[in-house]
Amino acid sequence: MESRLDLALHPGDLMILVRLVLAALAGGVIGWNRFRAGKPAGVGTHALVALGAALFVAIPVQMGPATHEGFTRVVQGIATGIGFIGAGEIFRDPDRDHRIHGLTSAAALWVTAALGVLAGCGSAVLIVAATAFTLLIVLAAPHLEHRDPARPGRPTQSN
Repeated sequence: MESRLDLALHPGDLMILVRLVLAALAGGVIGWNRFRAGKPAGVGTHALVALGAALFVAIPVQMGPATHEGFTRVVQGIATGIGFIGAGEIFRDPDRDHRIHGLTSAAALWVTAALGVLAGCGSAVLIVAATAFTLLIVLAAPHLEHRDPARPGRPTQSN
C-alpha cells in the first residue's frame, strides 16, 4: 500500500467503477421489488448494501498482490463492527403503525465505512465515484419509491 493519495485513474479502476455501478443497480432492482411488496427495506437500502459489499470486495483488489492477511482481518472487523453500529439506527415506531425507520441510514453507515477503508487504501478516484453513487442512491431512491402507489404495509404482490 502506498503512503500517498493516488489521484490517477488506473486501468483497473474503470473495471471497479463498472462493478460498483452494477452492484448498486442490482441492489436497487431487488430493493424496488421489496418496496413494491410493502417491505421496509427498499431501493436505497438494498442499493447501498450492494454498493458497500462491492466496495469491501474492491479494497483488497486496490491493495494489490501484496495484501496481507492482517489487513483483510481489519476490513472484516470493520464491516462486522459497523453492522452493529448500523443496527442502532434502526427502530420500529410504535406511534406510526410500527413502521421501521433507519434502514437506509444504517446501510449508508455501512457504505461510509467501506469508503473510509478505501480512503485508507489511497484511491481518490474510486472514493469520489462511490461517494457520488451513494449520494445518487440516497437522493433518488425516495423519489422512485414515492412515485409508486405501493407503500410499506400494503403489499402489491406476493412476498
